[in-house]
Amino acid sequence: MKAAMDKFTIHDLEQRIQERAQASPDVSYTRKLLDRGVAQCAKKFGEEAFETALAAVGEDRERLIAEASDLIYHLLVLLKARAITLAEVEAALEARTHQSGLDEKAARKHS
Repeated sequence: MKAAMDKFTIHDLEQRIQERAQASPDVSYTRKLLDRGVAQCAKKFGEEAFETALAAVGEDRERLIAEASDLIYHLLVLLKARAITLAEVEAALEARTHQSGLDEKAARKHS
């Protein structure tokens, strides 16, 4: 259990998703999502991305924070459905820090 002073992190969320993935779908929304498969997890992530974008341009700050939280949760569930860890995503992000964003984007267009 985390001490009261410790901040909840995205790694804590990933761990919680790992734990909830082992629970019964009767008590775990995470397990229920995973049982529906990658395509359904991706669809839910897309819905949350759309809702986050709408909140960014048309809602208040608190609503955007709530939608961004939903989006990050559903991204981590989707990654779990594909057996991809946050550490793997972080490694990909770190690799991108060695060049500018514009150069990295241009390199992807040519591959």
